[in-house]
Amino acid sequence: MSGNPRHEAILEALQARGRVDVPEVASAFSVSEVTVRRDLDQLARAGILRRVRGGAVSVRMRGEGLPYAMRRLEHVAAKERIAAAAAALVVDGEAVCIDSGTTAAAVARHLAARRLTVMPFSIQALEALVGSSTARVLLPGGSVNLEEGSIVGPLVEQSLRGLRFDTVFLSCCGASIDEGVTAHDLDDAAAKRAMIGAGRRIVLIAEGAKFTRSAMAITCSLRDVDVVVTDDTAPVEVLGELRAAGVEVITV
Repeated sequence: MSGNPRHEAILEALQARGRVDVPEVASAFSVSEVTVRRDLDQLARAGILRRVRGGAVSVRMRGEGLPYAMRRLEHVAAKERIAAAAAALVVDGEAVCIDSGTTAAAVARHLAARRLTVMPFSIQALEALVGSSTARVLLPGGSVNLEEGSIVGPLVEQSLRGLRFDTVFLSCCGASIDEGVTAHDLDDAAAKRAMIGAGRRIVLIAEGAKFTRSAMAITCSLRDVDVVVTDDTAPVEVLGELRAAGVEVITV
């Protein structure tokens, strides 16, 4: 589903207040209430929200991460720029590990036509690579989180044991200098740590909003990554501290 300004505004309202009202969105975008109801119905069918009288409410519980179906509608243009810039860091012939997440799936799409060895850790990234005539795809072991499409569990560590990747593309739910790179799901965080342990170069791919968020499970210190690829909305002070610590920062 492509980025839609009304959809993004609806998602922002749901994150901030847990509810959105039809007249509010119609007024903000100068469209009819019928159009807004159609938007809400579309998002409800995607499992992103629940329709109620006069509007819609969030389907997530407080403290939970946003579901994949909702995240894929957020910051679409920024994620695409980040993915393109991240993919450009890779040289043909490399062995690459791709984390789960919406931006990571976009990276996989950009790498599908490259001559690489790739191990994807999500169904979405795998789908992007299927049919490639140039990429060699390695399938990791693990169980699939059906809501996220991510591959997690103890078999992930076994799959990575004895392997070394030139580049690991790491995603996150939040990132800060004080709390590090974080994830909402404990199994996901464990899988990320295993990927980091198997990588020579760790590239964190995160839109600017991630640097204002934090989640429960710590993956690594933000200073432990080698490269950060983000957009121009990321906090300037955080990027400055990363550069001072020797982390390469790329903004798009």
